[in-house]
This record gives sequence, C-alpha cells and structure tokens, in this order.
Amino acid sequence: MSKVLSELMAARGTLLADGATGTNLFNMGLQSGDAPELWNTDEPDKIRALYKGAVDAGSDLFLANTFGGNASRLKLHDAQDRVRELNRAGVELAREVADKADRTIAVCGSVGPTGDIMEPVGSLSHADAVEMFHEQADALKEGGADALWLETISAPEEFRAAAEAFSKVDLPWCGTMSFDTAGRTMMGVTSADLAQLVEDLPNPPLAFGANCGTGASDILRTVLGFAAQGTERPIISKGNAGIPKYVDGHIHYDGTPELMGRYAVLARDAGASIVGGCCGTMPDHLRAMRAALDNTPRGERPTLDQIAAEIGPFSSASDGTGESEAPKRRSRRRRA
Repeated sequence: MSKVLSELMAARGTLLADGATGTNLFNMGLQSGDAPELWNTDEPDKIRALYKGAVDAGSDLFLANTFGGNASRLKLHDAQDRVRELNRAGVELAREVADKADRTIAVCGSVGPTGDIMEPVGSLSHADAVEMFHEQADALKEGGADALWLETISAPEEFRAAAEAFSKVDLPWCGTMSFDTAGRTMMGVTSADLAQLVEDLPNPPLAFGANCGTGASDILRTVLGFAAQGTERPIISKGNAGIPKYVDGHIHYDGTPELMGRYAVLARDAGASIVGGCCGTMPDHLRAMRAALDNTPRGERPTLDQIAAEIGPFSSASDGTGESEAPKRRSRRRRA
C-alpha cells in the first residue's frame, strides 16, 4: 500500500490540495456536455497543463482527471468499454507531472458518483455499484495513483459501496460528500452522519470531509460540524471559489484569490488537515491559499459569526443538524 499521502500529512501537517477540474478545462476549450475523461487520450497536453497548474501553484496533492470515469457515467458518451484505458491514461499523465516536480506530490485518482440512484429508491444494486467502483479503482491503481479519492457523494449507500470496492484494491483512500442542501447532502446526510459513517466502515478512509456544496462559508460550517464530533481522523475541505454568476454566457465564480486565502486559513483553524478548492478555483486562488497557509499562524477555531463576517453569509439558517444556527444575516441561496 502506498504511504505517500500519509507521509506527507505527517511531515507537513496541513496539506494544500488542488482546485477545480471542470472550470479549468472549460477555459481550455472543453464544451458543455463533453466528457472530460476523453481528453486523457484526446488532449493529453491540456491535461498535463491542468495538473502542472496545481503543482506550480504549490499543491501538495492533486486529483487525476477521472471523476466521471465509471462505466455508468461513460456510457452517456458511448465509452463504457474504455474505463480502464481512460482512467489509466489520466493517472499516467498525472504521474508524469508529479514525478518531475522538485518535491513529493501525491497523485490521487478521483472517483465521482455513478450518476444512478441506488436501491431501494433507485435501480442500482449494491453489488453493481461495487463492481463499477472496483473496475475504476483497479485501473487507477494500474496507472500509478498513490491514493483513491471519492468525492461529491450524496448517498450513504453509494459511499459504502465505494468503500467496499476500494477494499479490494491495495491503496489508501479519502472520501468526501457534497453538503449542498441546507447543510445536508441531497440525500439528507449531515456532517455528524458522515463522521459516524466513516468510523463504521470495515475499510475506513485515511481522511474524510466535504467538497463543492454552496460556497466557502457553508463548507467551513460543515468542517466545524465534523470537528464537533470529536473525530481524530483527518478532515478534508475543498470549497468552491465563491458564488457562480453568468458573465457573457459563461459561469464565473466570484471568489477572489484573497478570499480563498482567508478561507484556507479558516478551514485549517476549523480542523481541516487537507484544504483545497472545488468549482471556480484556479491556480491564482491556489497560490493565494498556499501563501496564506504558509504565512499565517494557526489561530483559534473560528466562530460562525467570524466566518460570516470574513467570508460571507451562509446559504441556510443551520447546518442541518439543528445544533448550529448561523448569524442572522441576509443569506444567498444558490445551486452548486
């Protein structure tokens, strides 16, 4: 089993992860509706540039361009028979970039949701989900990933299926859910629920946390929710760079590098050991986050009032647990 990620965490304390994949690739010419994973073979230089942007900005780890690389998602593009090829290619390109760096960089194989709803609500069985996740995880390992990285999950059943699949592959893994519905995931999971879920797994993740969601303020509140459970497992925070707005027909995130730098420090102080960005997070944001983490002394755990004052208002009155109320400020609601 690779120990690169755990050794980096032990040596550096707080790790800086990468930023957005989709936002950066759209800026390189990816069209809405296209499968980013196809670029692993069709546009390898652009994928190398994506990875190099994170490394040059100071990231300690980055995720391979394999988020939608399972058979169910690739079937939408008639590429369900290319799971192994596309996932291996994505990680092999990542290895090229990481291994040329002047410091140790962890390469993580991104694993997103299947896109199907699991039984009993939907039609996807546990066994089929495990099979899909295992196929992808095996290819990511073959390509040279140091770890697997499950992200943007909403349903506990899917999280458990991925964990079971990952137990068949001798690699450490990390897992995050997206808390985008008034502090809960789309399927109703709270920060407290996820903190308990990971401890109940036979094959628990090396680190767990949240990604995407509804902005930097909300994800910080979720991180506080994880920490409040008393977990000793490292926490992940990968928040969006502000709020999305349409500018000249394109989605633009309004979070400045300065705001994301402050977010990174608050995430660390709230209890996160791995801090990164999600939608809208570009290399300029990562550079500001790197500088802020390196140059700002560790502080006290932030309060909700402090988060709202420094980062912006929350999108809902509570974090979904009924235990934490946000400051009474005008809120903005948006879709992730």
